[in-house]
Amino acid sequence: MDRAASDASLAQPPAAGPSPVRRHPPAGGAPGPGRLLAAAGGSLLALALTGGVFLWTRAGQGIDALLLPRAERGGGYEQRTVLLSPARTVLAVFGSPLVLVVLLGAVLLVGVLGRRAAAGATGVALVLGTAAVAGAAKAVLPRAEFPIESSTAHNSFPSGHVSVAAALLLAFMLVLPRWARWWLALPGAAGVSAVAAATMIAGWHRFSDALGGVLLAVTLCCLAVAALARHDRPDGGADGHPPGRTAPYGPVGAAAGTVGLVWALLVVVPSAPLERGPLVAIVTATGLTALAVAAVVFLLDSTDFVASAARRNAPAPAGAGRPAPAGTSPAENGPPTW
Repeated sequence: MDRAASDASLAQPPAAGPSPVRRHPPAGGAPGPGRLLAAAGGSLLALALTGGVFLWTRAGQGIDALLLPRAERGGGYEQRTVLLSPARTVLAVFGSPLVLVVLLGAVLLVGVLGRRAAAGATGVALVLGTAAVAGAAKAVLPRAEFPIESSTAHNSFPSGHVSVAAALLLAFMLVLPRWARWWLALPGAAGVSAVAAATMIAGWHRFSDALGGVLLAVTLCCLAVAALARHDRPDGGADGHPPGRTAPYGPVGAAAGTVGLVWALLVVVPSAPLERGPLVAIVTATGLTALAVAAVVFLLDSTDFVASAARRNAPAPAGAGRPAPAGTSPAENGPPTW
């Protein structure tokens, strides 16, 4: 009798417990390497076209010569303006190795404090790699010689100062949380534009050199982020905001940066005795820099590079990876593993 009852109880299906909750990956997560590589390819194409037009065509060199003509006295490209002394100061400060080391250390520190150490290391590699590529390009790329007044065959494409300044800004974008990037985007673009303007006012670089420096930094940034996303998938919602949605105060920071940038362009620069060509070059370079930085921030807006290694190395909950015994609820055996 007891044996028959036991067989009957075994034949009955186990009591159905609460169904496990499936955890789906967050919508709009980190951009895949393919998307980033496509962005890098587009930026590289723009860089190649810029170099090809301004280095190897008469029309391109003519535009550079028109925007930044050679000075009548001395034969150099320094602009006779009260902005020349501030421009030299900007270049002296930004060109200091100590300042560069401090800024790179800040990238690493912000990355470590925000649990984005891998992104911080990637940002430092981005800045150093950008400086190396810019230096090599200036040494290797030839500049065609055309009979254009106030133009020389000396190649200065791309600008190392502008390349490093743009790469530093993008490196900080990697280690900052998503909501903070928009606070830094346009003010940072204004800082990069100030460096670009200083190189042109001081006669160190042409307009095309500044534009090429920004495009080089954007290209290498997209490649670096693609490698980072491939090896360590970023956490899409680590900053507490839904992936793919900008924090509510992000546009406020972007608007504040826009106001400051427009004020600098419309009040500070035109108030100085500056020729129309350099003024057009500075305003155009500033606008294109802001667009390039905004494009990168928009591309990364759905991801936050908080390290996921802590989740991978965390001890597995009790019962994970083993089927739950019949008649027990999933809550008694740890969270589901799918």
